[in-house]
Amino acid sequence: MTLETTTMKKGLRSLVETTAQGLALIGLWWICDAAVRAAGLPIPGGVAGMAVLLALLASGALPVGCLRLGAKGLLNHMLLFFVPAAVVLRDHAELLGSTGLKVLAVIVVGILSVMAGTALAVELHIRLRSRHVR
Repeated sequence: MTLETTTMKKGLRSLVETTAQGLALIGLWWICDAAVRAAGLPIPGGVAGMAVLLALLASGALPVGCLRLGAKGLLNHMLLFFVPAAVVLRDHAELLGSTGLKVLAVIVVGILSVMAGTALAVELHIRLRSRHVR
């Protein structure tokens, strides 16, 4: 077996694992979305899916590395999820006026608050972890 063949097999295996893990994450989202709709809960299916995934990871029922490649693949291609938003702007010119500015303000504030919350959570985690290391 040549080095080229081995490299191709590893690349193919990585692609299959990434695809399977990404589909598993999407499947979890679909299942949770359907459950939220069936139960009539006032939360998005993605939030419920994230909570279920967090519970599975925290309990150890799902190993952390089990979905690493799929999550990384989805995050690497996140820009593709925003393409429909650009198409909407073409169809709804009113979003380029005062309504659009309001929507933009909500988006910017939302992004900044999520980034700040994530930064605080990571900082807290690092501090707590460094206390246990000492």
